[in-house]
Amino acid sequence: MGETGKEEYKIQSFDTETQKLLKTALKDPSNVDLEKVANIIVDQSLKDCVFSKEAGRICYTIIQAESKQVGQSIFRRSLLNRLQQEFKDREELRTRSLQAWICYVTFICNIFDYLRVNNMPMMALVNPVYDCLFRLAQPDSLRKEEEVDCLVLQLHRIGEQLEKMNSQRMDELFSLLRDGFLLQEGLSSLSQLLLLEIIEFRAADWKMTDAAQKYYYSEVTD
Repeated sequence: MGETGKEEYKIQSFDTETQKLLKTALKDPSNVDLEKVANIIVDQSLKDCVFSKEAGRICYTIIQAESKQVGQSIFRRSLLNRLQQEFKDREELRTRSLQAWICYVTFICNIFDYLRVNNMPMMALVNPVYDCLFRLAQPDSLRKEEEVDCLVLQLHRIGEQLEKMNSQRMDELFSLLRDGFLLQEGLSSLSQLLLLEIIEFRAADWKMTDAAQKYYYSEVTD
C-alpha cells in the first residue's frame, strides 16, 4: 500500500488497461505512446469534471518524468496541440454540451496552474485561458449558474497568477463582471452572490477577509 499521499492519482475511473498505461506514463514515459496518453487524459477531462481538476497534476508529473528520462516534451506538445484543437471548437463544444464546456475550462485552468516553464506559468496558455473566462462572463453565460460557478472557482484558483501575466485583460474581465452584476437581468440570487464575492475578493488583493468569508459562506449554506 506504499503508493498513497501525493503519489495517489485518481485514475480509478479508467479500465484496467488504461490505468496500467497511465501508471507507466507517470513513472516510465519513454515506454508508452505519449500522444495517446495526452488524448486519453483530455477525453476523460471533457467527460468528468472531478477528473479535470486532478488532471493538471497528472500531466505535470508525466512532463517532469519525461524531461528527466529523455529530455524531450512529446507529451507536453501533444497535450497543448489537443487543448488548442478543443479551444478552436469551444463554441461548438459549449452548444453541444454545457457540462463538457465547463470541464474543458476547468481542465485548461488546471493545466495553467500546474505547468511551468522556468517557474513561470506558460505564456502560450494566458490568452486562451482569458478567452475562456471572457466567454463565461458573457450575458448568456451569466444567466447559467453552472457557468458563473465555474468562472468564480477558476478565478479563485488562478486569478492572481493570471493578473500578473496580463493585468489589462483582468481589468477588462472584471469590468464585464461588474456590468453583469449591476445591469444584467435574469441573474439568479446565487449568481449575484458569487459575482459580488469574486469582485470583492479581487478588490481585497485576491484574499478573502474573515468578514467576507462569514458573510458569503453563511449565505450559501443558509
